[in-house]
Amino acid sequence: MRKLALAMTLLLAHALFAQGLSGRRAPGFSLPDSAFTQHDLYDLRGRWVLLVFVRTDSANSKALSRLLESKKAQWGTKAAVLSVAVTPPDNQATIAKYAVETKITTPLVFDQGQAAASYFRATPTRPSIDMPHVFAINPQGTIVRDWTELQLGLKTFGADLDALIAGGK
Repeated sequence: MRKLALAMTLLLAHALFAQGLSGRRAPGFSLPDSAFTQHDLYDLRGRWVLLVFVRTDSANSKALSRLLESKKAQWGTKAAVLSVAVTPPDNQATIAKYAVETKITTPLVFDQGQAAASYFRATPTRPSIDMPHVFAINPQGTIVRDWTELQLGLKTFGADLDALIAGGK
């Protein structure tokens, strides 16, 4: 009976967390960073891409950016990290401050909502966007996993990423 209850709890948690955002081709985009350099998702094809939607006023986003920065060297050329801030509410000043506070060296690009709407499948009847949010895109360009803010708080998140990138699943 206990195992059944655990299984039901896990299924419910998966249903709550799963937003139907994985298992599809990653929407393409080209977005500028603060130096107006364009970053095109297609240029990263052939390696894992961790697409990270952040809010610069979020402690969870900052912790996530620091974690990914620490893991970047471990993964080498197998994976790239690309962070996305939605403007507004973020702007060049808040993003510059965020980059200094988190010491990230990976690109942090500006999105006026179009890429976010594509990734989160936002519609007028479902306008919410959950940030921070991580999308794992495999070398072939498919979103194979995504993590909501609640899931990012789990202690297993870093290990999940390592296993995904090392094992390729």
